[in-house]
Amino acid sequence: MAVKIRLARHGAKKKPFYRIVVTDSESPRDGKYLENVGTYDPKVIPTRVTFKTERVQYWLGKGATPTDTVKTLLKQEGVIGHKR
Repeated sequence: MAVKIRLARHGAKKKPFYRIVVTDSESPRDGKYLENVGTYDPKVIPTRVTFKTERVQYWLGKGATPTDTVKTLLKQEGVIGHKR
């Protein structure tokens, strides 16, 4: 089972709100997930992002791969460092 850290969309039409979740790579975007590790609200200024840093580090250590968008958010918040 390949595990990913990705966004799950919630909120009303034209008012997106995302949960950052750990899920099986084959499950649907808004389907069941293993754990909720944060939130992302792109509609407020400045954009609001929160993470459960310990849990994100745990899942990354177990081999979970973040999607490109989540990887960018993790780097912006300083949860993971830039790899050279």
